[in-house]
Amino acid sequence: MKIKILVIDNEKPIRMAFLKMLAHVCDHNYELHEAESVATGIKAMGEINPDILFLDIELDDGSGFDLLNAVDYSNVQLIFTTAHNQYAIKAFEYSAVNYLLKPISPIALQKVVQTATEKIGKEDVSKQIQVMLSAVKQPNNNEQKLVLKDANGIYFVNMTDILYCEASGPYTIFHFLDRNPIVISRNLGEYEHLLLDYKFARCHHGYLVNLMHITSIDKGDGNTLILKGDKKIPISVRKKEEIISQLNSMSIS
Repeated sequence: MKIKILVIDNEKPIRMAFLKMLAHVCDHNYELHEAESVATGIKAMGEINPDILFLDIELDDGSGFDLLNAVDYSNVQLIFTTAHNQYAIKAFEYSAVNYLLKPISPIALQKVVQTATEKIGKEDVSKQIQVMLSAVKQPNNNEQKLVLKDANGIYFVNMTDILYCEASGPYTIFHFLDRNPIVISRNLGEYEHLLLDYKFARCHHGYLVNLMHITSIDKGDGNTLILKGDKKIPISVRKKEEIISQLNSMSIS
């Protein structure tokens, strides 16, 4: 049985070029389909029942998010395509949902098709999509979840449950109050970008701390933050005043 791919994009020249690129990277085991809008996309999803969906964010009669709210995507490997929509990209990164930036390179496309094919029937991304849709609807919600993937599985964690993040070369170690650490193969800078809107701050070149969990600054040397559970992490001299200022503004508000 052939693997069915559906491409939903409102710009016909871009859609045609994308389908041509797909035809080049896919062999005879794949079957390609297309749609141009939310309405035609919903119809195609019901008729075709695709295995892999490439979904543009901005469509003429709505958005890709509107389409997802109207269809069953539990058995679909979803890849968003977007032209540098920073608002959407942040939601993708919170949820660890796959996306490609336009213009799309053949190498990136071939890789994502291969990965999606391997996951058909093995990985249900519906919970990740729910996290993403929540981030789109309520971008400043303090109960926002973060999806973390490691070699052992997928973790859905509340941002409020993260004590601090620690750099370890190209990896980031997530520390919690009441669960084991999780090691992710992404650097700390990438998570700093995602977490700053949720009361996190870079207190040291190797640490990103959840300000909500700071209980005090060590009076002995003044260079150590004390967190809930008596966890201790360093704070650099140049970051100390900034952290104190942020903590003061939080207590005032």
